[in-house]
Amino acid sequence: MDKILIINGPNLNLLGTRQTDIYGTETMDICLQSLKHEYPAIVIDYFQSNHEGCIIDRLHESGFDSSYIGIVLNAGAFTHTSLAIADAISSIKLPVVEVHISNIFSREKIRRTSLISPVCKGIISGFGLYSYSLAINSLLNKKH
Repeated sequence: MDKILIINGPNLNLLGTRQTDIYGTETMDICLQSLKHEYPAIVIDYFQSNHEGCIIDRLHESGFDSSYIGIVLNAGAFTHTSLAIADAISSIKLPVVEVHISNIFSREKIRRTSLISPVCKGIISGFGLYSYSLAINSLLNKKH
């Protein structure tokens, strides 16, 4: 059975309560339940950390695992600051799709710069939590 890993970065553990005008009121648990219902033929693993090194470690641990077909990464604010996460992505074999819940290009200037985009297979931004579904679909389509 195919597997996909979703990695969320800092503050995304607060989805549903954090800045609901930007991120909505749905929690990540509800989003994951919806994704598992939408994609019953794949295993969706989930990891969230507020710590950059933990995200890098998870990318290293999973990035060579052939049971995964790809990684969906919402690096949160690390998107705009972490050359280390970009280096980790470029060092692994699995494709990584960058995801953002909000449209980062319509927000503050600092959020319009992504250090990870150049090493990701693609970027999905601005479709709310549906962005995760779009990312999974893109990985499934790239497989075939």
